[in-house]
Amino acid sequence: MSDNDKLIIKPKKYKGNDGYKTFSIRIKEELVENIDLISAQTDRSRNELIGIFLEYAVKHCKIEE
Repeated sequence: MSDNDKLIIKPKKYKGNDGYKTFSIRIKEELVENIDLISAQTDRSRNELIGIFLEYAVKHCKIEE
């Protein structure tokens, strides 16, 4: 069998190597409905919107003691 006939399988990358992490959250149904409305209006996925919202919140967060 020549090298051209071989099936080459590379090791699978571990999750997180692409700079993203998957995890679950628990939020109110009303918030999901609002995100879904924005998703429909903007043609962006729920996941994409949540990422945008979280980035904005983290950048604009102020911690008071």
